[in-house]
Amino acid sequence: MQNTNEQFDQVIKQCRDLFVAKMKDYGPSWRILRPQSVTDQIFIKAKRIRTLEINHTSMVGEDIWPEFIGIINYGIIGLIQLKLGFADIVDMDQQKALQLYDHYVEQTKQLMIAKNTDYGEAWRDMRVSSYTDLILTKIQRTKEIENHNGMTVVSEGIDANYQDMINYAVFALIKHNEQQPEQ
Repeated sequence: MQNTNEQFDQVIKQCRDLFVAKMKDYGPSWRILRPQSVTDQIFIKAKRIRTLEINHTSMVGEDIWPEFIGIINYGIIGLIQLKLGFADIVDMDQQKALQLYDHYVEQTKQLMIAKNTDYGEAWRDMRVSSYTDLILTKIQRTKEIENHNGMTVVSEGIDANYQDMINYAVFALIKHNEQQPEQ
């Protein structure tokens, strides 16, 4: 059996490489996004995945896998925005953005390790479409919490929902990578 921790790191490297490349193009322009807008960005990606899973046709010629990468990167951006708040102008350099990216990846990985131990790697026996549905459920929960100004009675907060979305997307990409021929 593959080592989940190593597979997590491989997926995150792919996501981080894209994050770095996009920052070369745009800088950390995402600092302007309010957390609700980040949630909606993740919703757009998850909704597209579900639509493609149901219809089996892409009108723009891209499959679902880049969307899972987007969910991971926007989830990390969401965690950063929750901590720092949004800005009216870009207020950090790329180095600081990458430090924060790495920090929240590590926090999310530690959560994955803890849950993966408790659940006995049950995710390996799940379908990718179930990850999509769970991500959409977490988005709906996040929107409800946002509508209540971040307040919950007994539930986890927005940050925990973002982390779960990231981890489900990582699991989808691990499964995808396992199906790819070795290069």
